[in-house]
Amino acid sequence: MRGHPKSSKLNFTKNVFLIICGVVSACFGLKSFLLPSGFIDGGVTGISLLVSNITGIKLPYLIVLINIPFVILGYRQIGKVFAIKTSVAIMALAFLLVVIPFESITHDRLLIAFFGGLFLGGGIGLAMRGGCVIDGTEVLALYISKNSTLTVGNIILILNVIIFSFAALLLSIDTALYAILTYLSASNTVDYIVNGIEQYTGVTVISEKNVQIKKFIINQMKRGVTIYKGEGGYGAQKDIDILYTVVTKLEMGKLQTAIRQIDPDAFVIQQQIADIKGGVVKHKALH
Repeated sequence: MRGHPKSSKLNFTKNVFLIICGVVSACFGLKSFLLPSGFIDGGVTGISLLVSNITGIKLPYLIVLINIPFVILGYRQIGKVFAIKTSVAIMALAFLLVVIPFESITHDRLLIAFFGGLFLGGGIGLAMRGGCVIDGTEVLALYISKNSTLTVGNIILILNVIIFSFAALLLSIDTALYAILTYLSASNTVDYIVNGIEQYTGVTVISEKNVQIKKFIINQMKRGVTIYKGEGGYGAQKDIDILYTVVTKLEMGKLQTAIRQIDPDAFVIQQQIADIKGGVVKHKALH
């Protein structure tokens, strides 16, 4: 069933806006911080920067050329739309690196590593929110993980260790160490943007006083609650209602305190959630 035309157009416009912002942010991080200092990052962008530093080949050309295999892989693994959007975003980044005259911001190496990673990671994250990538590392990691026992996170870590090792050998130890700082800054920024500005926690509560806890969550915290019908498997077997709700991390302390006051013996399980849509979580503040 096709989506509503107006909704589809709005979603397309939003994605284009996110990709444009991502490309500009990445360009700013590269031209104003990393390129003037000869710093590198992890991933495909890091490989491009490393090769550029060693060979003198202009970065815009390398970003396009080195990403080509990953675009093809993305086409096979994810789909045609993803590959087209990724191709356009990568070419746009290369074009902006040539035409936009961003100037160097600072000569402090720590600031360069941190803010270079911040803006580059922000660009990668925004592009991912828009439905594409401007760094093909995740595509390669996804492909390898499907054909091995390694996780995506493990593969990305291994790839970056290799990149930083080559940076240490071919450039200098200092450059490699600053590259690690840049990577940490960029990866945390990507996580922050892709996984949502608000961090949510899914909470499962098993308690004989589930009615009181449910009322507190609904009435005091203004959150929705899902009730699962469960059966005790340890000791005496009896039916019990299992509560599940989602709260922000800032509200987690309030919920934990209330649960302990209502039932100190309640069994509580917490799970980190990347992002959510719908439900009674993103409510408006009462005025």
